[in-house]
Amino acid sequence: MSLNLDKTALQIQSMVSDLKGRDLEHQKHLEAGLNGMKRTPAEYQHLLDKAERSQTTFLLAHPEEIPDATHPPPALPQSYRILATDGSQIDVDRHQLSRCYLINIGRVRLEYGQSPSAALESLPALYARPEDMVISCGSKEVAVEGTLLGIKRSVEETRHLAEMADAASPNLPTLALADGTLILWSLLSKEFPEYVVEDLLVNGYLKYLGKIQNLNTKDRQVALASYISYPGSTDVVNTLRLLYCPYEPADCTSQCDQLPNGKRPCDILSGVTDSMLFERILKPGERSALFASSSSILEKYYGEHRVYFYYLKTSEEIARVELPGWTARSEELLSLSHSLILEQCRLGHGYPVSLSEAHEQAVVSGQDRRIFNQLVEEMLTASKINPSSSAKSLSKKTRWV
Repeated sequence: MSLNLDKTALQIQSMVSDLKGRDLEHQKHLEAGLNGMKRTPAEYQHLLDKAERSQTTFLLAHPEEIPDATHPPPALPQSYRILATDGSQIDVDRHQLSRCYLINIGRVRLEYGQSPSAALESLPALYARPEDMVISCGSKEVAVEGTLLGIKRSVEETRHLAEMADAASPNLPTLALADGTLILWSLLSKEFPEYVVEDLLVNGYLKYLGKIQNLNTKDRQVALASYISYPGSTDVVNTLRLLYCPYEPADCTSQCDQLPNGKRPCDILSGVTDSMLFERILKPGERSALFASSSSILEKYYGEHRVYFYYLKTSEEIARVELPGWTARSEELLSLSHSLILEQCRLGHGYPVSLSEAHEQAVVSGQDRRIFNQLVEEMLTASKINPSSSAKSLSKKTRWV
């Protein structure tokens, strides 16, 4: 049965009316946030001291400078290089007895200036060996599929980024650009065993960040950054919540846990995101102050790769740019990230052109997945290996026929 559009339209109309009613309240919250940004250095210092002493239920941002500081775009280097990767995957089909998965990495190298050039490639990798299918420690093992496969793909994207940076000639300032966050939040979303975190994060992801970091010498610049489009994060707003908290220090669980949403003193900032604040503060091309991100995974594992971030106003949006500590603390690398990402957005009509191209190289369509599965079955059959599949899988094929 098709969707009843008459009934749906009535509900949409009700939703729009409700949103109009909330708009005035939202403006009050947004103004409270902007007012919170306009504080004296002494007030900011008190805020930071309170943040250190408080126990909050939300992530805080630690400003490295006055939070409402703005920075104009630095000049572009005459010649420079952009490296970018993106990935996609075909997950394990548990209805097929031939267990395997595929990770496809799109790699892009763009060089601008006196000798412009470009290289785009797609590198699929099939994993089917027993040791590829699990992460193990002694007799314990966890299957690489679903969330864990997505994390492994992120590690592979970073490995390829490090390989490209290492192979590139050292004569050009270089930005290695990733899509999305540098924080592997997914490792926190489930309680993975410590040996899984060690394998993917410590011996994988962070090791490759270190390889990129080590390419930096007196005569060679390689910055690393990631780009988050239309971010919904609230780290900066969360810190401002402490301004409106009457307790010294704050302890969200013991002081306000019993209060419903909207009744806590800090709910004056409810519904406001960081990007809403910086949309009002930044001019086109400017970046915000630098902030340090806080989360248990950063404190425990990231070390010198601890993630910092700033907000950037492109022609189309407020984007969040994340950087490892060694890029954030270098004035040259920080400026390089600002100028080059802004130019990439201009060339890409609002989104970094290198990431768009990397995505195009990496994407695996629905048709690709069907052909992949068909190829696996055909080659197994040709080798007289029975590619038996489950009744559910056969049922789906029957309906398609």
